[in-house]
Amino acid sequence: MEVVRQINDELAIAGCISWQELQQLTEIGFKSILNLQQLSNDNLINEKQQIERLGLYYLNFAINHKRINTELVAIVLQQIDELPKPILVCSRSARLAAAMVLMHIAVRQGETLEQAFERAENLGLFDSPDYELASPLSIGSVK
Repeated sequence: MEVVRQINDELAIAGCISWQELQQLTEIGFKSILNLQQLSNDNLINEKQQIERLGLYYLNFAINHKRINTELVAIVLQQIDELPKPILVCSRSARLAAAMVLMHIAVRQGETLEQAFERAENLGLFDSPDYELASPLSIGSVK
């Protein structure tokens, strides 16, 4: 799967992924999807149902770039800690997913959350089109 980038044994990142790729995730052992995209309510309900039918845990935690701060990131990192592993963290362009995974790893390696946040910010990982209202993970048309 070219779209999914394995970061370590527990975490992978992706931008938008297709239904076929989601099915492949279950086949290779993924347990959870953490979607950071803002979805409409209808798309969110449909996406959650479709993904849970595959036997995956699903959490949509929409991030608004105008409100991103260390408190919000701390909540996302807590979710990463609590979700069954391995986890696919996805966002529209994968930049925000990369930022969250980078910060998660940095904090686990001893950086403060503030240091990790500043690093992601300096890398430009919060400056992306991830923050527009996104389409679902390409599963809306699945019957």
